[in-house]
Amino acid sequence: MPSLKDLKNRIDSVKSTQKITKAMQMVAAAKLRRAQDAAEAARPYAERMGKVLAALGAVYDGQENAPVLLGGTGKDQVHLLVVATGERGLAGGFNSSIARMARDHAAKLLAQGKTVKILTVGRKGNDILKRQYPDHIVDTFNFREVKQVGFTQAQLVTDKILAMFNAGEFDVATLFFAKFGSVISQVPTAQQLIPAKLATKAEGQVEAPSVPYEYEPSEEAIVEDLLPRNIAVQVLRALLENSASFYGAQMSAMDNATRNAGEMIGKLQLSYNRQRQAQITKELIEIISGAEAL
Repeated sequence: MPSLKDLKNRIDSVKSTQKITKAMQMVAAAKLRRAQDAAEAARPYAERMGKVLAALGAVYDGQENAPVLLGGTGKDQVHLLVVATGERGLAGGFNSSIARMARDHAAKLLAQGKTVKILTVGRKGNDILKRQYPDHIVDTFNFREVKQVGFTQAQLVTDKILAMFNAGEFDVATLFFAKFGSVISQVPTAQQLIPAKLATKAEGQVEAPSVPYEYEPSEEAIVEDLLPRNIAVQVLRALLENSASFYGAQMSAMDNATRNAGEMIGKLQLSYNRQRQAQITKELIEIISGAEAL
């Protein structure tokens, strides 16, 4: 049984931890609003970009001369997995859920005899995946020192993806990230970047009358320009969604940790009081017994 001093030190230690988790919860809550606004602002632009490309891509429907970023290389042997996670931990299962989805996808591809290459964006994803797939990681991006991710960081990742694709190093690229739903909901998501998966009409959905547009220069030239830019936009959206998801997950995790610390303090305090009461009672009995012996 621990002594009163040990229990007191344990209570003080848990109280210190509780102060830290409470402070981290407040910091995450303060950063969440800005990150959530940025993620929600990027969604309409990314979705609209997909719709514009879908309309322009119809020009190449059934044609063999489609751009490689749209039609692909014609092969499905080498896959690049772009795994975007957080730079820090203490966010519950946020990082592990994204890494798990990418890991399961990699295992499925390897079982089919495919070649898998992994490009990690974020230190935690690299730390998790290199345990099982150290030889498959081709590069990693670390934006830990960046206060707010933006298009500059997304363009760095995009340039690496396009450089690898132009060098013929992969056939299909898939992006993994967490889509922000709420403080308690971050949905791991997989999105194919190359060849581009363009928006299609959903089943049962009534399509609005299309407005005819005239493009200058040609539609082909615009598609060639928009396809690389679309990759950068989708990567930016993923980074912003990840940022909001991370702070939401961290806020929830630190709130749970703070409450758990409070419960632990209550249990330790109860044990301390009981042991102290038992010790006082024992001392009183010894004093009374000694007085009666005289």
